[in-house]
This record gives sequence, structure tokens and C-alpha cells, in this order.
Amino acid sequence: MTDAAIDEATIGRSATLKASWRIVPWLGLGYLMSYLDRVNVSFAATQMNVDLGFSATVYGLGSGLFFLSYALLEVPSGMAVTRVGARLWIARIMITWGLLAAGMMFVKTPMQFYVMRLLLGAAEAGYFPCAVYCVSQWFPPAHRGRAISRFYCFGGLSGVVMGLLSGSLLTLDGTMGLRGWQWLFLVEGLPAFLLGLLILRYLPDNPARAGWLTPAERDWLAVEHARELERLGVRHDHNILAALSNWRVLQLAVVGMLTIGAYISFQLFQPQLLAAGTGLDTLRIGYLVSVAGLVNIVGMIASGWHSDRQGQRFTHLVGGCLGAGIAFLVMAFAPTPAVLLVAFYGLTLAWPAVTLSTLVLTSEIVPRRAVGVSVAAVNTLSQLGAFVGPWLVGISKDATGGYHLAQTLLPVGFFLSVAIVLNVRRELRARAPRLVTQALPAA
Repeated sequence: MTDAAIDEATIGRSATLKASWRIVPWLGLGYLMSYLDRVNVSFAATQMNVDLGFSATVYGLGSGLFFLSYALLEVPSGMAVTRVGARLWIARIMITWGLLAAGMMFVKTPMQFYVMRLLLGAAEAGYFPCAVYCVSQWFPPAHRGRAISRFYCFGGLSGVVMGLLSGSLLTLDGTMGLRGWQWLFLVEGLPAFLLGLLILRYLPDNPARAGWLTPAERDWLAVEHARELERLGVRHDHNILAALSNWRVLQLAVVGMLTIGAYISFQLFQPQLLAAGTGLDTLRIGYLVSVAGLVNIVGMIASGWHSDRQGQRFTHLVGGCLGAGIAFLVMAFAPTPAVLLVAFYGLTLAWPAVTLSTLVLTSEIVPRRAVGVSVAAVNTLSQLGAFVGPWLVGISKDATGGYHLAQTLLPVGFFLSVAIVLNVRRELRARAPRLVTQALPAA
């Protein structure tokens, strides 16, 4: 290796290390709060449904409606970030959703529940693709999997926070005249509003405006992004709307719809499902969920590291889908609580490979300016699955009196996804080998 190459590698490590400490934590904390505020309703439901007389169908529809408005506004929001800038747009998203998340404490009727969940989804729409777009600005492909995995770790941390905090907040029942589920929404919603204000002040729009990078580090990031554009074979004025008609992107969107639809359906009924299978109370279920959050973090770090090291995005995605599908099957037919919990933690360990690999693949097979809208397109169908899934779980619970039917159907989406992913890999290798040099191992 020449001295120039050594100097370039040193500058690159310095630039990505600084970005890891200065960018990822802001985005990660936002992701933690977004995930917390969309699924903490699962813990609130253990009291709220009884207080307000909500059936499983009402709860399933209302909890899923968040993902309908989220899906409808995901693509427009993903497009807006390229024009408005990551800092302003992410701050706007967080401030509005934080206020609405806290406002869930005032819900009294099914219609109010539906409206508030729709508004919350509309407010939060776009945070995820905007954050991924921001990561793509700061980390070249060779570093992106690890960066995104660190960002994703905050999703696992949200499980830890939710499990420890939500059960305890429910015990505040009656304090200052509020029910426990009202305290839950208030305490877990307002931090997003405050973080939005901080991001507005401290998050740089792009590397060129980061005063904590040296000129050499800014130049290195600019060169790496130019190389990525050259590898993708597009002009700098690429029309990002073209990503919406990309057949490969749409196939990955279907994978997202099937896998995230099943996983979110499970998460929104998670406390109730685990309580039914183990006989534990909500506080102890919260502890189990917290441990699952730690397992998720381990899986995310390991998946991101190994995926970057091996370059085998497709292998990780297929393996994750198979692992999650098998775990769901075992949970559905678990003979004892111990077996159910082993499968539950197995699911938590396998899931990161699914969600991380889908995301990284999408970001690597399109031009950088199209990353935001392409991830938004994938997320749109994914969230549509997350809208329908909980509703169907609620209907099946009211119709059969239990969750077994729904649990037996959850693995199907993961097994179907394996076939779709293998087809995408075949198409990419046959038609566009230039686009998969970073995403595929050598044949």
C-alpha cells in the first residue's frame, strides 16, 4: 500500500469515526423515540382497552391505522428531505409527533383513538428514510452497514426502555387523577418534542457544513460519494422519482410488507401474547421485553459487522427470514412457557438481519440522491402491511377467543420473502452486475 493510500485510509477512518459519534447518536435517539411512541400502545392497551371498552378488533384497527397514514406520506416526506435538508425536516417530524404522542392521553372513544393514531402516523412519516438518507451522506457503502446497524441498535434500546419504563408507568395509576396508561403516553411522548428542538440546533445538514470535520475529511467524503455515483453510472441530476418504478426496489418493498407486517403485528400484541403464553403480569412481561431489546442490539451489531465484512447482503436477508419464520412457528406451537421464551428471543436475534439487510440493499442498488425516496417506497408497502396485520390479528382474536390462528399465519410472510429475495438476487446478477459489486459476494 502506498503512502498516499495509507493517508487516505487514515483520513477515511477519522471522518467516519467522527460521524459515528456526532451524527448516529442524534438519529439513533430519534429512532428510539419513534419506535417507542408507535408501539408503546401495546403496553397501554392492557389498561386502556378495559377502561375504554375497546375490543381486540377496535384496538387492532386503531393501532394499525398509524401505519396507514405513515405509509401514505412516507414517499412525499422522503422526497422533501432532499430539498429542505435533513436537519430542518427531521426536527419538524420530531416536534409534531412528540406533541401528538403525548396527546394520546386524552383519547376516550374508538373514533378519537383512530384519529389520533392516524395523526401520529402522519406526523412521524418520513423519519426513517430521512435518517437513512442522512446516513448515506456521511458514510460510503463500505462503512454504511455498520453505521446503519449502530443506528438500528437504538431500536433495540427502545425495547429496553419500553419494557422497563412502561410497566412502571402503569403502576402510577390514579396519581394526580390520571390512569396509568395516560401517564405512559405523556412521559414517553414529550421527549421526542424536546429532542426535535435539539436536533434543529446541533445536527449539520451535510458534511460540507460540519465544522468538526477537517477540510481533508470533508474532501474524502465528497470523493467517496462521487465514486459511488460513478459506480452506479448516473448523472448528478438523476431524477429521484425514477426509483418508484424500479422493479428491484418494488420487490424489496413487498419483502418489507410481508416481514414488517408480520413483525409489527406481533409487537403490537406482544404483551398480551406473552402474558397469555406465560401467565406473567404486565410488569414482569416488561422485563422480558427489556431483555429482548438487549438481544436485538447484539443481533444488530453482529449482523451489520458480518454483513460489511462478507458483503453478503442477500445471504443475511435470506437467513434472517428463515430464522424469524421458524421462531414464529415454534412460538405458535410451544408446549411450555420456557420453549415459547426461547423462540421469542430467537426471533429477536434473527429480526435484525431481516430489517437491516432489506434497508442496506435498497440503499446500494440506487443512486445516492434516490436513496431517500427509494427507502420511502420500500417503507410505504412495509407500513401498509403493518396497517393490515394488527387489524387481522384483532379480528381473529375476537372471532376465535385466542391468538393461536394469528400466530400460525405470521411465519408465512417470512417464507414467501425468501423466494422473492432469491429472485431479486438472480435478476441483479443476470442484468446489472455493475450495481451489485458492493451488495453481492463473488459468484
